[in-house]
Amino acid sequence: MDKEEILIDTKDAGTRIDRFLSERDSGHTRSFFQKAIEEKNVLVNDSPVKNNYKLKDGDRVTLIPIEEKVLNVEPQDIPLDIIYEDDDILIVNKPKGMVVHPAPGHPDGTLVNAVMYHCGDSLSAINGVIRPGIVHRIDRDTTGSLIVCKNDRAHLFIAEQIKVHSINRIYRGIVCGHMNQACGTVDAPIGRSEKDRKKMAVNARHGKNAITHYKVLENFRDYAYCEFKLETGRTHQIRVHMASIGHPLLGDEVYGGVRPKFKNLEGQCLHAMTIGFIHPTTKQYVEFSAPLPEYFNKLLTILRNQK
Repeated sequence: MDKEEILIDTKDAGTRIDRFLSERDSGHTRSFFQKAIEEKNVLVNDSPVKNNYKLKDGDRVTLIPIEEKVLNVEPQDIPLDIIYEDDDILIVNKPKGMVVHPAPGHPDGTLVNAVMYHCGDSLSAINGVIRPGIVHRIDRDTTGSLIVCKNDRAHLFIAEQIKVHSINRIYRGIVCGHMNQACGTVDAPIGRSEKDRKKMAVNARHGKNAITHYKVLENFRDYAYCEFKLETGRTHQIRVHMASIGHPLLGDEVYGGVRPKFKNLEGQCLHAMTIGFIHPTTKQYVEFSAPLPEYFNKLLTILRNQK
């Protein structure tokens, strides 16, 4: 975190300082800023404050640089399911349960450890030593297609497409509840939940624009097999949006999709099937798909037999 000064205006007046800081900086959690405030690395009008301090119009917030601990990330010989590879990019089919990059609680065994072993020094360095080559992420229990960039030029080119939402991302998932509409769109802003900061939620006040298109591929008695197309890429977007319309993803313990009749689901039934983008060198549109994982196909077979 670099030194920074922020002048508070009317729209942010009355907001707790720890909440304000975490919502304007997606790279750090609320607990990170709470610790920074407690250690007097955050000042208001040159004076330390408490986490529950409510900002006032005209306040000057100063963020003092914090030396963050850097994890020592080592290459690990972990098998990769490679869909495509060239000198610029690597498309992998991420398995369920694999974290994309090291983080507290997950120091190794991640996709980054695996691609470091596979690619050696041929990874972009833009996202630092903890996230080499990583230009976007999917959740630990979500499977499917993920782009890894092998040089900075490719990383910047792909990142710009992600920024303007031009990448084609199609997911498959099983949701709870028979769906009466064959297709639809959820257009609702997503931000941190005001009730539980570890969760995301539809948040009209502090959320960012988020749009998910869905189509029912197959309806069952109590579930539906759906395809999702993202216009935006917010954290937990499909999971939050589907839960918000009463159809959480099957197995999603965070957003309400747990069903006792299906044991050992190991998280939400969500698969990043297809990803399409303009290639950084050829400048041609390319598209890659990851097949449905075995567990997903088994669930579909069970549901079809219950019709």
